[in-house]
Amino acid sequence: MVKISVLVSGGGTNLQALIDAQNNGVLSSGRIVQVVSSRPDAYALKRAEKAGIPSFTASDEAGILDVLGRFKPDVIVLAGFMKILSREFIERCGAKILNVHPSLIPSFCGKGYYGLKVHEAVLRSGVKVTGATVHMVNEIPDGGEIIAQKAVEILPNDTPETLQRRVMERAEWVILPRAVEEVCRKIEPRIFPKPQKYAGRGIITGMTPSGRKMLAYFIMGRSASSKARIFQRSGDDLIIKLTKQDKGFDPSLILYAPLRVLGGNIIITNGDQTDTVYDAMKDGGTFEEALRTREYEPDAPHYTPRISAIMTPSGHKQSILKKAGKYFFEYGYEPGKGRLIHTYDHDVMPGEVLPSFTGEPREVSITEDMNDFAGALWDELGESYRVALYVRYYDGDTYTDKLYNTQEA
Repeated sequence: MVKISVLVSGGGTNLQALIDAQNNGVLSSGRIVQVVSSRPDAYALKRAEKAGIPSFTASDEAGILDVLGRFKPDVIVLAGFMKILSREFIERCGAKILNVHPSLIPSFCGKGYYGLKVHEAVLRSGVKVTGATVHMVNEIPDGGEIIAQKAVEILPNDTPETLQRRVMERAEWVILPRAVEEVCRKIEPRIFPKPQKYAGRGIITGMTPSGRKMLAYFIMGRSASSKARIFQRSGDDLIIKLTKQDKGFDPSLILYAPLRVLGGNIIITNGDQTDTVYDAMKDGGTFEEALRTREYEPDAPHYTPRISAIMTPSGHKQSILKKAGKYFFEYGYEPGKGRLIHTYDHDVMPGEVLPSFTGEPREVSITEDMNDFAGALWDELGESYRVALYVRYYDGDTYTDKLYNTQEA
C-alpha cells in the first residue's frame, strides 16, 4: 500500500476532499497515514481526528522531517500548506511531493501567490477564466511538473472570496484526489508488490471502500495443457473446463470447482479441496478441520501448495498447505483492503523448482469499481501466462461478477 502524508496549515478543505475520495474509492492505490500541520490551531487537525488519521504539529522543516520519519510516506501532499519547502527538505524527505495551486499555472503562480492573493490578482487582471493546478514540487515555487489542471469560469460579480470558493469546489477538490491516485498507481503495481511474471494460482478476498465484500481467483499456466482451460459459471459456483485434452494427460490436478457457495459462506481454493471444505462444513465441521486432512499437491518436484479461502458474514480466512507446513490466517473485513495469496513466489528458468509463496497473505488495495479492479489485475497477470480470472463483488446477498478467459470455449 502506498503511504500518503498530508501537510496542512488551515481549514483542511482539500484534506477533506482526499479523505472523502479515500472513502468512496476514487483514491484507492494509496492511504493517508498521517496529517502534519504547521499550525496547532488549524481546523484540518480536527478533520484528521474525525477521520481517525494520526495528526501532528510541526512548525519547521526539521520537525516535519522528524514526524514524517515515523511513517516514511511514499507521497506527500501539500493541501493548503503555507510554507515554501527548501531544496534540502525535498531531497531528504524521500517521497514524491504534490501541491495544489489555485490558478492555471503558469499564470498567477510563484513566490507571493497564495490564498486570496491569487484570486485578487486574477480579478485585477480581467481574465475570463481561472482554475486550479496539481503539480509536483521542486525547489522552484509552483515550478514542478504539472499533473492535472481544471478551468473555472469567472463571473461578473465575483469577489476574491466567491471565486476562491468556486475554484475549490469545481477544480481543486476534483483534480487533487485524481492526481494523487495517478501518482500512487505509478509508484508500484496496485495488486502485486512487484512485477509478477508467474504467480501460479491466486486468491484475493476482502472488502471495497464502501463495505462491499469481494473475491477474485486467477490461474496461470506455462504448459499447453494448463493453458487449455477456461472458467465457467455454474449457478453461484465456478468450475474449470478443458478446451482440449492431450492423450495420456491426467487432468486431476487442474480440473476442479474453484468456488462453491454454502449458505452464507463462500469457499475458494486452487484444487479439489474446495469439495473437502464444502462437505466438511455441510456436516458441521470447520474450514480448518477440513484442510488439516489434506496436504500439498503430489506434483514433484514443485509440490505446488494448496491455497484456500473462505468468506463468512463476519470475516475471511486464508490457508496455504505446503511441504514446509500448514498455515492458517484469519482477518476481519476492512473497507478498501483485501488479502492476496498465491501458489508460487516467482518464475524460474525451465527445469528449476518453482518456489512456494512465503509469509502472510499480502495486503492489497481494493477499488470500488469492479471492472477497474478486474482489469488492473488481468493486466498485471500479463499476456505470457495468464489463463483465466474471476472477480465477484457483493451487494448484500446479490453480486455482480467479471470473468476473463484467454481461450475460447
